[in-house]
Amino acid sequence: MPAADAFRLDGRVALVTGASAGLGARFGQVLHEAGAAVVLAARRSDLLDAVADDLERAEAVTCDVTVDADLDALVDRVLDRHGRIDVLVNNAGVSDGPIHAETEDPELFRRVVDVNLNAAFSLIRRCVPSMLEREEGSIVNVASVHGLVASAPNRQAAYAASKAGLVNLTRELACQWAARKVRVNALAPGYFATEMTASMLDDEKGRSWVERGTPMGRPGDAHELDGALLFLASDASSYVTGQVLAVDGGWTAR
Repeated sequence: MPAADAFRLDGRVALVTGASAGLGARFGQVLHEAGAAVVLAARRSDLLDAVADDLERAEAVTCDVTVDADLDALVDRVLDRHGRIDVLVNNAGVSDGPIHAETEDPELFRRVVDVNLNAAFSLIRRCVPSMLEREEGSIVNVASVHGLVASAPNRQAAYAASKAGLVNLTRELACQWAARKVRVNALAPGYFATEMTASMLDDEKGRSWVERGTPMGRPGDAHELDGALLFLASDASSYVTGQVLAVDGGWTAR
């Protein structure tokens, strides 16, 4: 196989959560450009439909990943229509920052963990049986550099804890399913311009802090995650599982 062909996803079906905007929308577009049929899931149906309308082989499914009935309906719809799920990208996520941990409402902490960690596991459980039956599949969990290192001086205890949990869930599931040819890896972005980071990067002081803390001296551009995502989703990483790929301009290398 020519090396470039290993990154293609022709004939495959990819499911992306949190796909109505930001990195999730970009992920859906990138997988589509690589040849996959994509199912885009998120809560905001108007934004989600707009993303799907621009893609020939895309379908939008409104879904709250914390609602079991929504997840059941989502996976049933994908399997009924396509008969398979080859790539799952768990991208839906929220943050609790900036809040001092000693004053954080436990309900907010639970909500962040529920979206970022529990929902990811719940969706994986629903998608993986068909992957294991066919003995092929790639699961990409979108973690964060703050699943690898603390977010200080940002204050987001629930976010950091949930992303760290997602990182080790990735390792555990990878080891459980490696012999059955289902790969599980994580993508750990640094600071990119998204809805979640807008308040920081639009603020001169916040942006300066990111620039000082990043050895490359700047936030990432959305396209700089494309190659890493395709690598983990495709046969280009056929001997890679249980790994966390940080795309962070050197943030975690400090």
